Amino acid sequence: MKYTQGKYIIKNKSAIAKNTYSYTVRCPEVADIAQPGQFAHIRVDGFTLRRPVSICEIDKKCGTIRIVFEIRGNGTEELSKLNEGSLIDMLAPLGHGFTLNSKFKKVILIGGGIGTPPMLSLAQYYGEKSVAITGFRGAGSVILQEDFKNSGAENIVCTDDGSYGIHGFVTQPFGDILKKGGIDAVYACGPMPMLKKISEMSKENNIANCEISLEERMGCGIGACLVCACKTKKNDEEYFAHVCKEGPVFNAEEVIW
Repeated sequence: MKYTQGKYIIKNKSAIAKNTYSYTVRCPEVADIAQPGQFAHIRVDGFTLRRPVSICEIDKKCGTIRIVFEIRGNGTEELSKLNEGSLIDMLAPLGHGFTLNSKFKKVILIGGGIGTPPMLSLAQYYGEKSVAITGFRGAGSVILQEDFKNSGAENIVCTDDGSYGIHGFVTQPFGDILKKGGIDAVYACGPMPMLKKISEMSKENNIANCEISLEERMGCGIGACLVCACKTKKNDEEYFAHVCKEGPVFNAEEVIW
């Protein structure tokens, strides 16, 4: 796992929803090797542990990555106070990302809430071959929809309260698409109950290529501690994997729910 640590300039900052921010960071050496599904481990002044944030976009030509995060505590609240021109301390790119295959003809990308950002770089890779299904609590939480449209992906939005798009969960349109068949791969990131259901539905429909990105609290971010251990199985043997190093992306059938 190749990564670098440094302080990089925030080129752009924007508030894209309530308590949700987008930073574009200039870091050529990170952008050059970053892959969809990897993350940045960010140091916040005044806090001992870094904060893991998924990489949302990768622009190798411009030498930038984009991260999108939601304020969930004191650390991310302090992180949100950085501005354009500020330096952000990152350890990146970290983790095992999604498996990309240019031969796939149809892929389904499923994001739940703040699990939506890592789906964008996949949509940009697969373009018109992809269907992006994203779910949010309500209209005020919806993010990145214009970006998904610009990627060329078919775009489907769900909200719990019906205030935007389809009233319901992402599993509803996913189920409708499954009935039509022809799916080469499924990629998902979001709450654990959502990921479990997506995994089950994919298995029932004989989709072998189903990858999910797990969210776990992390200490070091490089596999040296056991804070982010996740119970998985390989070759019928159970073991604890490091989400930060062996994940955050896993084949869905490897995860023990």
